[in-house]
Amino acid sequence: MTMKLPGAQRLSGVLARRPRASGGPVTEGDWRAAFASEPEEDRAVSRSLPQLGQPARLKAAGTASVIVGALLLGFVLQFAGLSQITFARDQQLALDAFRFDLANATAPVGQVGSDGKLLPLGTPVALLEIPAIGVRDVVVEGTASGVTLAGPGHRRDTPLPGQVGASVVYGRQASYGAPFGAISSLSKGDTITATTGQGVAQYTVTDVRYTGDALPAAMKAGEGRLTLVSAAGLPFLPDSIVRVDARLTSTPVDSPGKVVGYPALNANELTMQGDAGGWPLLLIGVVALFVTIGLFTISRRFWGRWQSWIVAVPTLIAFGTFTAQQVAVLLPNLL
Repeated sequence: MTMKLPGAQRLSGVLARRPRASGGPVTEGDWRAAFASEPEEDRAVSRSLPQLGQPARLKAAGTASVIVGALLLGFVLQFAGLSQITFARDQQLALDAFRFDLANATAPVGQVGSDGKLLPLGTPVALLEIPAIGVRDVVVEGTASGVTLAGPGHRRDTPLPGQVGASVVYGRQASYGAPFGAISSLSKGDTITATTGQGVAQYTVTDVRYTGDALPAAMKAGEGRLTLVSAAGLPFLPDSIVRVDARLTSTPVDSPGKVVGYPALNANELTMQGDAGGWPLLLIGVVALFVTIGLFTISRRFWGRWQSWIVAVPTLIAFGTFTAQQVAVLLPNLL
């Protein structure tokens, strides 16, 4: 590949304009004329760094396009396919654990476990069934974005379903199983069932409301209510929050007592909040990505182009899916 320095091109132009009679060796004046219009900082660069020709630039652009395409494919695979598989796996594990706790009468009935400590985030606390939209999912403790990847999340400052008071459950609209993607289609009178360590609770939907709508009427003493919360609007581009209120129609059960109140919640547990805990793994993924690209560049030179591509493309797709998962943690918990 032939590379030309900008200064050499200017010098050629100066020599081409010289009269025929002035032929002879290149003089210092010729060099000064060639670089007279070139800024000082550009002269050093033009003398030391070669410029890529058109074929090399096209090849570099093509390589960059393939790398970006592999990463984007990883993102699409993660959100459209692998996230659903991950969600199904997490739900099956949570269901097995919850069944075991129910059989051994150790299922959570409050904000603390049998050891007197706060329930760990992600602990299965209820089985939620909504026949009208085909929902049958395990509810886990916590509403941070990293928790709702595994299923609907119970807001920690509220009572468990079936208990006296207002219980709140968050669920994703579009990604990771989209358990609450269709709750906006529920109608008054639809039934909701929640199974906990205290038995089976029955609810009846009373209202579907969006951001800005009036709040439900205050409950009377001894009553219970369940509120399902999710994003509303286009998938991944929501323009509102949908809340489905349901009145407890079965006999309410008592709560062991409140340990965590609303002021104790972290900011990432509220509606439409991301989880900053995903940043460390995301940075690790980005560093690993750049290392992979560097190794790919070296291997193309010493190993071969096609051999390098065969190894690099699956690796880049894997990094794309890993990075997409960490991005999902950073995105709002209702998406």
